[in-house]
Amino acid sequence: MDLELRHLKIVRAVADAGSLTRAATALGLAQPALSTQLKRIERTLGGTLFVRGREGVRPTALGQLVLERARVLLPAVCELQEEAQRFARQGGARGYRLGGTHGPLLGGLVDRLAHGEPGVPVTTYTSWSEKEVAGSVADGRLDFALVGVCGESAPPEPGRLAWMEVARDPVHVMLAEDHPLALARAPRDEVELAELAAEAWTDVPGDGCFGDCFAAACVRAGFTPACVYETDTASCVHLVQVGRAVGLCRATFPVTPGVVTRPLAGTPLVWRHVLGWHPAARVAARAADVLGHARAAHAEALARSAGASGLRAAAPASAAASASAA
Repeated sequence: MDLELRHLKIVRAVADAGSLTRAATALGLAQPALSTQLKRIERTLGGTLFVRGREGVRPTALGQLVLERARVLLPAVCELQEEAQRFARQGGARGYRLGGTHGPLLGGLVDRLAHGEPGVPVTTYTSWSEKEVAGSVADGRLDFALVGVCGESAPPEPGRLAWMEVARDPVHVMLAEDHPLALARAPRDEVELAELAAEAWTDVPGDGCFGDCFAAACVRAGFTPACVYETDTASCVHLVQVGRAVGLCRATFPVTPGVVTRPLAGTPLVWRHVLGWHPAARVAARAADVLGHARAAHAEALARSAGASGLRAAAPASAAASASAA
């Protein structure tokens, strides 16, 4: 067995605690498991590290040597990790590392950045989890997060990232093109949520409060959804196209064959698009430009969606901040 940093952390924890019982509690391990690991570490290092007694444990001469090295190495490794993360955040004076969730805005932002700065590299990472994307920005693995949050809820990592609102969309319903509500309505008409009480629903997963807000909106409309299929975007669209379910989408949802979208009357649900970055990162100086591109990408997506469905495009949201910098 090769010696690892976690082994040094165990040795330090045992020495600091003065007993295997207290060390096991501090490490979140069962005492037998800690004893087994300590024996393996001692075999790797070639000798006993601690003498056990009624009053606990004390380091042997070999144990004291290992402890001295561990108390130098562990802080140094921690400092290295923090420095590397700072370097990652502050590096890349050229180039953009973007993270986002599903939806058309990330593609629109990439297109605008690539068009505005030809030759400057733009990389992307996508996830259904807003928290994962925000965490990657906070840790320096990404430069910007373009995600969404439900209603007035706070974006993830509020204490570590600066957030600005890109736009806000009313949540629409997706219907099959031959759905009775799609056939019976003029393109500009709204659909009452209560009219969909008997439907199965489909939506993409997320780790915010949207599911709870949707359920609450349904209760206010007088029903509880009988079935909700939580799956990826392509599967959601398919379930709508074949009439298996109705779906939830934003006003920027792209034109899709076999699907029509309608606003929900009274706007019971709102989705806010937000852009986040680390305020200490070098890319923070470019945040205003990236925010402008993101807002323009939203306006373009909204115009395409509204124009194709016969709806009049709404004005983009204001530039109000949705959360302050850490």
